[in-house]
Amino acid sequence: MGNDATRVVVTGLGAITPLGADAPGTWQAMLAGTSGVRVLEDEWAQRLPCRIAARAAVEPTTVIDRVQARKLDRCEMFALMAAREAWADAGSPHVDPLRLGVAVASGIGGISSVLSAYDTLKEKGWSRLSPFTVPMLMPNGSAGWISIELGARAGVHTPVSACASGAEAIGYGIEMIRNGRADVVVAGGTEAAILELNIGAFAAMRALSLRNDEPERASRPFDRGRDGFVLGEGAGILVLEAESHAAHRGARVYAVAAGAGYSADAHHIAQPEPQAIGAVLAIRHALADAHVDAAQVTHVNAHATSTPAGDVVEAQAIAAALGPAASGVVVSATKSMTGHLLGGAGAIESVAAILALRDKTAPPTINLDDPEDDLGVEIAVKPTDLHARTGGPMAVVNNSFGFGGHNVAVVFTEV
Repeated sequence: MGNDATRVVVTGLGAITPLGADAPGTWQAMLAGTSGVRVLEDEWAQRLPCRIAARAAVEPTTVIDRVQARKLDRCEMFALMAAREAWADAGSPHVDPLRLGVAVASGIGGISSVLSAYDTLKEKGWSRLSPFTVPMLMPNGSAGWISIELGARAGVHTPVSACASGAEAIGYGIEMIRNGRADVVVAGGTEAAILELNIGAFAAMRALSLRNDEPERASRPFDRGRDGFVLGEGAGILVLEAESHAAHRGARVYAVAAGAGYSADAHHIAQPEPQAIGAVLAIRHALADAHVDAAQVTHVNAHATSTPAGDVVEAQAIAAALGPAASGVVVSATKSMTGHLLGGAGAIESVAAILALRDKTAPPTINLDDPEDDLGVEIAVKPTDLHARTGGPMAVVNNSFGFGGHNVAVVFTEV
């Protein structure tokens, strides 16, 4: 259970996504119902059954200093971009380095660096490998670079749980502050995996949409016509802060990072448990950890990847976890616009959930032309007003589920 004596608040947001170069741009594009999915023009993509993806709105090499970029994997560049934005958004707070932590995750890590280094090794030999190859490929590299740049010495962590990684990192950051290890934690997730190997491997699992002729309509969570997810890339970062620390410096506060819940399906390495027992537990654990009643929840940003198996199970899990209160909840599936950012998804969607809470508006789920029956929840198909609920501050939930049976839910509330 959460420690009531140490409330954790969100004071900074950062994002680089297929919809925008920063958090405000991403949010406005979400509210406009914009799709970031495009046809891949790369030569290698023409060899694959899936030839669409959602690339980041800005090439990181145009933003990151050229000398530093040579030392970084693409996912690390995204993480640094989002972290710099979030840190500036929080007011670049003065923090004792021993009280500043980092929890930034990636589901896959520096996969482009792995592949590039392997090609160099085979073609030119080991002596031509970059001395930064290992820091570029290790999944904790993004967290390490952020901690170096900010001088964070309270701890640097990278929980890896596939597509739940970003959300789990945020939950870990909350706990770091609650248990007294840090006053401020930079938390989130990043991913850069739009490569032939990854798209080919996901295609071999029959996990990807093959709607190559209509890329902007390919990601369609909860729709009967969905045929798989679309790969996206980017990063999302939150600055989490002890409420007392934020108040002392007069920080602007977006929301309370009220709690997180976890569970495991122990069912299948890649398929959701069909009764959604684990998903229900994660949501209920998160509400309990946040000391939030289901009746306070007004919005859920669903994991909803647009796969045939997962979406309906999740909708039913939301309905079951919230019980009668589910009738007053608006659900959004922002992957319909961003694609699936894997380890970055839970962080990007936490940014979206926080901004939905701030603006009292749920972003739309696009491409929902023919909804599945019996979802049990209302899916937003246009920007939808969130109405205050009874019994306490308005609350929103972000769900993230990952291969391996990982289930994570994070709850944010009004201050």
